[in-house]
Amino acid sequence: MAHYWYFNIPTWLFLFQILQALLVESKPNGKIPAVIVFGDSSVDSGNNNFIPTIARSNFKPYGRDFLGGLPTGRFCNGRLPPDFISEAVGLKPIVPAYLDPSYKISDFAHGVCFASAGTGYDNATSDVLGVIPLWKEVEYYKDYQKKLRAYSGLEKANNIISEALYLVSIGTNDFLENYYSFPYTRQKQFTVRQYEDFLIGIAGNFFEDLYDLGARKISLTGPPPMGCLPLQRATNILEGQACVEDKNNLAREFNVKLKSLVEKLNKKLPGLELVYSDAYDIFLDIITRPSKYGKFFRPGLLNSYYSTMQPNSQPLDD
Repeated sequence: MAHYWYFNIPTWLFLFQILQALLVESKPNGKIPAVIVFGDSSVDSGNNNFIPTIARSNFKPYGRDFLGGLPTGRFCNGRLPPDFISEAVGLKPIVPAYLDPSYKISDFAHGVCFASAGTGYDNATSDVLGVIPLWKEVEYYKDYQKKLRAYSGLEKANNIISEALYLVSIGTNDFLENYYSFPYTRQKQFTVRQYEDFLIGIAGNFFEDLYDLGARKISLTGPPPMGCLPLQRATNILEGQACVEDKNNLAREFNVKLKSLVEKLNKKLPGLELVYSDAYDIFLDIITRPSKYGKFFRPGLLNSYYSTMQPNSQPLDD
């Protein structure tokens, strides 16, 4: 589990700025009634707490900047991107996990998360840590739709479904947890380029399924600089724990294919507004030049983290 990002507020403020610009361009006066989330640990708000898996973040230091300083199951020191985006579009400041029994359909009507840390497009990826596969996230979404229609009525529920903002962030685990990990089953079946295309095919089917279920406004975030994730750097001893460039190049290559898929689907599916939210360059810039973003940090809070991520970076001023 050491490869997961330890997310922080300034990173996602920049991501939100990108997404916000796309939304404004798309529909400046549109009211977003709900934020609906699919994906992996980058957006899982706690679903893994309620399934039998070791892929959990229900312990400290996770959650140290969340309300009450308690871990919530988010792989984060505080809130995740869907939480910030939900608040920014006038909804509640957190998007609850669908499997959390402390929430009801009245809570989920304006925001719900189906994401599961450790999952990927490939079903075999979810098997590695026994987490929720992407197809199961869709099944939970179908169940949610039934509950929403019973709670809100058919017309209102259908409006929520069609006007909601869908956030999808997934793909990293397919490579790091699956393709490049023992027993290397997918490597025996595919070259890495073939595997990328295999995942793109699954992604296309996933978005068409969401479209058929009523989704129209979707933001897709692809892999960040995978070679800069903590485990990748920690094991890159021969290069002084620098970012692993071949993994970063792979992420860039896969993201190009995701962008092409987005263009293809927007042309194919009438009324679809699928946007690609590029996290790669922002993440890489923050990792390699953290002092550039110092004005967003609480002094001293994240210095130790960034000093481990980028040995040559300058600490922030206290």
